[in-house]
Amino acid sequence: MWWFGRKGASGFSGSSTAEEVTNGIDGSGLTAVVTGASSGIGAETSRVLALRGVHVVMGVRNMNAGREVKDKIVQEIPSAKVDAMELDLNSMASVRKFASEFNSSKHPLNILM
Repeated sequence: MWWFGRKGASGFSGSSTAEEVTNGIDGSGLTAVVTGASSGIGAETSRVLALRGVHVVMGVRNMNAGREVKDKIVQEIPSAKVDAMELDLNSMASVRKFASEFNSSKHPLNILM
């Protein structure tokens, strides 16, 4: 399947990284909530958004794993604005609690992933 490696009209392909795609973007002043941020694509999304200056609120089920990811991001990017908040999307009570705590923070919600 040779066409998966070809660059499209955007200049990117399926093999482009998040860092390549966001290069030159200044996310200062933006706040993103990233669910599933304690591992995999959620953790990488959080890292790259933080790299671009976005204030990242990581919604995580496992707070210990979330803190570890947060600490790694801050170690790599000392100026990163990253918070880990408990969020279990299988529980409406957890979703309501997360939403209430996020609203209390008075941060805008610019990006939800």
